[in-house]
Amino acid sequence: MKVRGFLIGLLAMTVAAWPVAGAWAQDKTIFIPLFVYRTGPYAPSGIPNANGFQDYFNLVNERDGGVNGVKLVIEECETQYKTDLGVECYERLKGKKPPLVNPYSTGITYQLIPKAPVDKIVVHSMGYGMTASADGRWFPWVFNFPMTYWSQASAFVKYVASQEGGMDKLKGKKIVHIFHNSPYGKEANPTLETLAKQHGFELTLLAVDHPGQEQGATWLQVRRINPDWIYLSGWGVMNQVAVKEAASKGFKMDHMVGNWWSGSESDVVAAADGARGFKSMTFHAPGAGFKVHQDLVKHVYDKGKGATKKDLLGEVYHNRGMINAMLNVEALRTAMLKFKLKTPPASEQARWGFENLNLTEQRLEQIGMKGMMRPLKVTCENHESNGMAAVQQWDGKQWKIVSDWIEPIRDVVRPKLEAAAVEEAKKLGYTVRDCSKEK
Repeated sequence: MKVRGFLIGLLAMTVAAWPVAGAWAQDKTIFIPLFVYRTGPYAPSGIPNANGFQDYFNLVNERDGGVNGVKLVIEECETQYKTDLGVECYERLKGKKPPLVNPYSTGITYQLIPKAPVDKIVVHSMGYGMTASADGRWFPWVFNFPMTYWSQASAFVKYVASQEGGMDKLKGKKIVHIFHNSPYGKEANPTLETLAKQHGFELTLLAVDHPGQEQGATWLQVRRINPDWIYLSGWGVMNQVAVKEAASKGFKMDHMVGNWWSGSESDVVAAADGARGFKSMTFHAPGAGFKVHQDLVKHVYDKGKGATKKDLLGEVYHNRGMINAMLNVEALRTAMLKFKLKTPPASEQARWGFENLNLTEQRLEQIGMKGMMRPLKVTCENHESNGMAAVQQWDGKQWKIVSDWIEPIRDVVRPKLEAAAVEEAKKLGYTVRDCSKEK
């Protein structure tokens, strides 16, 4: 394991030093900063994510000649998942005029939201961040498509109900939410609390402090409660410890469901065979059986430009990094087609592209991701889009989708989201937009 750790660290340092597309003149390229954590307790999750970003942006340059003919230039900045370092990265790199940033931390996202309309830089917190910012009427510069934590939590509750025989069967059931004691981990709690009151299940919230290696007291409480289901919102080493603890305590692994940041290969390896049956939420398919992976090998890896090893393609977090990068690219492409650009889009143009992204089945097929994720459409009012979640399960060797796509409980989530948006916007002194006047 020590040798493996050394090699991972060496690879991380090497990849971090790679420019994605050479040093073109700034005015002829699109600059995108990457906030990464290739070191520290969150590196097991951060490294494959960062590699997925690198690989897809590189693929766009090599296969497509850039976005609408404009090359991408990427620069990584190491945050170690620390909010202060993330803000430092942002302040240092915003002078290079990026059209967007992906904070890859809910804590960092919360700090960047007030800066976005001032600096006119899109904040894309894909499936994380402040759920309230999905109301684009109040937060025009923030996007969290394809789905928010609140929608995900409601989909988890619907999945549990489906396993128990219906929503009416939730009454009296015990659900424990084990969460990272940070803005990220806490984000789903309001939705879970609301649904617990509505459907009569007993909800227990158990916080785990950073970085999550010490969970002995948490699992003593879990043993005492003896829950029917566990929902896990962890990250990095916290997930590894939680899955290993659950397995060692004899908990039914098919009744433990991680959120979509608690369901990767690195999260289950430490528990070995004990992790078999563990589940997690997801908004995309695992595996390397998609055309985009063939393209990646042909245009990037066969040229010696890959960010990781070929046999690691298809890992959950690598796929997610690629999807995040793809959504960035498609939003920029939307803007460039609208404004007939062969140069980088201006900030307002880029924002328009995000707000009018319509990722169709046909377009997913064109870019090699058909079946890898669902189509989505973003609007002025709805920066979350029409996302749905699925459940995947670890069979001891790989992740497999084991559910249909699950609609969030929108009639609960959206009103709460809108009310929260008003409150959060008031704190920032924002005024509401009239989306009927947006084009």
